[in-house]
Amino acid sequence: MDTTLQDPLVGQLLDSRYRIDGRVAVGGMATVYRAVDTRLDRVLALKVMHPTLAADASFVDRFIREAKSVARLSHPNVVGVFDQGTDGSYVYLAMEYVAGCTLRDVLRERGALQPRAALDILEPVLAALGAAHRAGFVHRDMKPENVLIGDDGRVKVADFGLVRAVDTVTNTTGTILGTVSYLAPEQIEHGTSDTRVDVYACGVVLYEMLTGAKPHSGDSPAQVLYQHLNEDVPPPSAAVPGLAFPLDELVASATARTPDVRPYDAVALLAQLREARAALTEEQLDAVPPQAHATAPDGAEDRTTVIPPAARSVQLPLPAEGGRDADVGQGGHAGQEGQDELNRTSILATPPSAPPAPPAAGRSSRRRFDPRRRMIAVIAGVLLVLGLGTGIWYINSGQFTKVPPVLSKTEAQAKQRLDEAGLEVGDIKRKYSDTDKRGTVMASDPAAGDRIRQNDKVTLTVSMGPDTVKVPDVKNIPLATAKKELKNAGLAPGMVTKGFSDDVEKGSVISTDPRTGFTRKAGSAVALVVSKGREVEVPGVVGESRADATADLEDAGLKVEIAEKWVTSEEEDKGDVAKQSPAEGRSLAEGDTVTLTISKGPPMIEVPDVTGMNVDDATDKLEAAGFEVDEDRGLLGIFGDTVKKQSVDGGDEAPKNSTITITIR
Repeated sequence: MDTTLQDPLVGQLLDSRYRIDGRVAVGGMATVYRAVDTRLDRVLALKVMHPTLAADASFVDRFIREAKSVARLSHPNVVGVFDQGTDGSYVYLAMEYVAGCTLRDVLRERGALQPRAALDILEPVLAALGAAHRAGFVHRDMKPENVLIGDDGRVKVADFGLVRAVDTVTNTTGTILGTVSYLAPEQIEHGTSDTRVDVYACGVVLYEMLTGAKPHSGDSPAQVLYQHLNEDVPPPSAAVPGLAFPLDELVASATARTPDVRPYDAVALLAQLREARAALTEEQLDAVPPQAHATAPDGAEDRTTVIPPAARSVQLPLPAEGGRDADVGQGGHAGQEGQDELNRTSILATPPSAPPAPPAAGRSSRRRFDPRRRMIAVIAGVLLVLGLGTGIWYINSGQFTKVPPVLSKTEAQAKQRLDEAGLEVGDIKRKYSDTDKRGTVMASDPAAGDRIRQNDKVTLTVSMGPDTVKVPDVKNIPLATAKKELKNAGLAPGMVTKGFSDDVEKGSVISTDPRTGFTRKAGSAVALVVSKGREVEVPGVVGESRADATADLEDAGLKVEIAEKWVTSEEEDKGDVAKQSPAEGRSLAEGDTVTLTISKGPPMIEVPDVTGMNVDDATDKLEAAGFEVDEDRGLLGIFGDTVKKQSVDGGDEAPKNSTITITIR
């Protein structure tokens, strides 16, 4: 079902100007619509803030201030901002509409990209960010969702909704803004945001384009934040063997955990990118990446959510496998719901006001613990065990044990380990997995390290390996039927484009990408090319009679529609074709319609009265009024010079450029 039908704004006129035609995307902070500016008659994108946020006056004020800032950015790779306003409870931003897709769509569709394609996309992104950085602004939310790729191939950076001046404090009521998977360590740890946070995010995006996966992953935002702080982004060649060393260097430079090691801004990173490209051979630039891991489809990857302060407590031990993190993502579970948080623009609690300890030297920015605090914690733990814990240990002695680690073990090995620990194997669940080897244990319940009564049962989840399916043959099948067959095969219908075909019936599938018989992961998208029918070149029929023009177009395989409103034409006679749409020479599909506009003839204008005037004056006056002049002297007017009569009386109307005959005596 089309969810736009349920949107109350679709079909409405916002602010007495913007007609909302459809919904493009929904986020946690705003909804983007395709709209028409009825004053200027142009298509644009309308970003409308959610009413819950619009009720926050401070949030709205910041939205308006930052919209004005972005409107001052003028760059071919930045989505333009046209207007901003409010209509009742709706706060909106009118922006340039880019017909095409996002980089996220490309990654979901293609997986890893060739190095040449990745650099071709990143270069205009850095050019846009460089213009913003040199103008004094930081984007703060760079991610594939905010990189638009137009149908004409142009790349534009969108959604400067979180933009801030470089020297502006980033604190917003005790929170910072950003997307978990692309946050720089200093944003997480200190709440600071300068041009280098955009550089870090671009490094993560480059890694994702080269490998098809994010460098840091986890079941919850807390786990990803922890990795940003404590683990370097790995070299792309570790995931895609054969990638050239300059690409590893470029990613490492952009994603250095210590901000001072990174390029200062996007302009500096752009210079490094061009140096890296120059160092690569044509073969290295065109290296075909494996398509084993495309970015996993996330149901809400571009939505905006609120992550409460506990989500930033990344120094605590990570949740155990299969466990839950009740403080992550609006109290959601770890796992899929937690995974959805990783690509969302999030609001995170800012760090304490006390200045943080300086980072360690070199690439690492791992936080250091105060040894005195560690010693106090150890002493407190010892006292707790020796005191309150003694009775509990005595009571439970011999009744409980811990679940041994069995992950990545074969089913037989896992059973043996559990048996040695005095535990029994309960249910065996089997699931598909793209990362776990077939026949190995993916998870246990209870998880490894959990306490369990001896002789209790442990449920094992064993990998069935990747769930792959073959692309079915849907050529010559109507689009709706082809989509159903793809879904039945375990695949998702992807982007639909249209093309001419002499062989395939209009509305049926010409080809798929990947092609028929290729193996893809279950749930992967398959692009479809649908036939527009046989290509027909539109003949020119302007100036022909209505009947002749209709016959010529129908003979070419096209349909004809006559416009209700006729137009005046100085060139075409009444009843002939004055205009045609599409014009002569354009390509249409067989059966498409050409609209003809019929001429009412030339416009009617008033004829001046020239009787009694001499011939020359009368001729000049008639010609100035838009008429041709013919003289009738007869036998008696050979030597005359005065107009005695005119073929159309003065004050009457006649067609422009028609001939007025004057009789001279």
